[in-house]
Amino acid sequence: MNSDKPKKIDYLLYLLNTTNLIFRLGDKLLKLFPDIEELFAANKNLTELGFDEIIQAKIKNPDWDLIKDDLIWAEKDGCRIITIYDACYPGFLKEIPGSPLLLFAIGDLELLKSHQIAMVGSRNPTPIGVEIATNFAFDLSKSGLTITSGFAIGIDGASHRGAIKAGGKTIAVMGTGLDHIYPRSHRTLAQDVITSGGLLLSEFPLNSQAEAWHFPMRNRIISGLSLGTLVVEASLRSGSLITARFAGEQGREVFAIPGSIHTPVARGCHHLIGQGAKLVEKPQDILDEFADIIGAVKSGKTRIKSSKAKNKLDCEYKKLLDCMGFEITTMGILAKRANLPVSRIGVILIDLELQGLIKSVIGGYVRIG
Repeated sequence: MNSDKPKKIDYLLYLLNTTNLIFRLGDKLLKLFPDIEELFAANKNLTELGFDEIIQAKIKNPDWDLIKDDLIWAEKDGCRIITIYDACYPGFLKEIPGSPLLLFAIGDLELLKSHQIAMVGSRNPTPIGVEIATNFAFDLSKSGLTITSGFAIGIDGASHRGAIKAGGKTIAVMGTGLDHIYPRSHRTLAQDVITSGGLLLSEFPLNSQAEAWHFPMRNRIISGLSLGTLVVEASLRSGSLITARFAGEQGREVFAIPGSIHTPVARGCHHLIGQGAKLVEKPQDILDEFADIIGAVKSGKTRIKSSKAKNKLDCEYKKLLDCMGFEITTMGILAKRANLPVSRIGVILIDLELQGLIKSVIGGYVRIG
């Protein structure tokens, strides 16, 4: 450690490396201890919180040498450890239940602030499924969206490659530590993601290998970073449906591509459509849904060109700003006050933050202008 007094990142890294509190309690830990240093205070009675003797001993007598390797890793070129306290922590992700307290990243951190579309699907897709995922990712990326996926074989890999092929950007959210690329067959893809200006991201310790429980946890981050989630091909028992469920619970859009009734990997998509997911047949169907954002990305501005749409947008922006004070306000509260859907609230908040009118902070948003 560089100083005698530990920093917030030191406390969180130590918890990650020595206890299961970060994964077991998640953001509830910060509700109990808004300043994480308070958890380590000697006068805290942790037994009342359900912490066993082993965990209490680790917290009361921390061995800071255990996090040295992590801190050294974060000093490497392109490597960074982000905490939920940091300004670069993505505001969209901060809004979801169980926000990760720590993120390990390799690549361009600015992508965390970009407009993202999640693309997920089967690990055993049909050839046409791979083609569709590649083409959708190519076109969506060309239109200014960042493609976010889970780095698995199949649809995930095709989505990342489609974005790279388009000269666009992609974020790979890993189910392992960043020092352990999984699957091994994607080692070249991992390098391609980085060299193309993309980002590798994980909440797991650097040397963590693949564990079954990692991947459902990872899925909430994929959907949480994104404006919406597109499921390309998925069986009824696919992990992609978990990602779609997270997206719905987080107030994000869910899209699904239909397929043949005779194809098992289409049944998950058909199920989602039956549950209210938006059926899409071409990339433009998604681009139309986010037309205001796409226009902002292409023009470098934060307003769309249509005067009619602009007036409507201005009205919604003003309505939302009027519902926000200079105290911390959550997205859920804003949705109730403004009587707007959470998915729409999220879009407007991104634009307002780009305009410098609001700022995302721990627990929500504050008005600054």
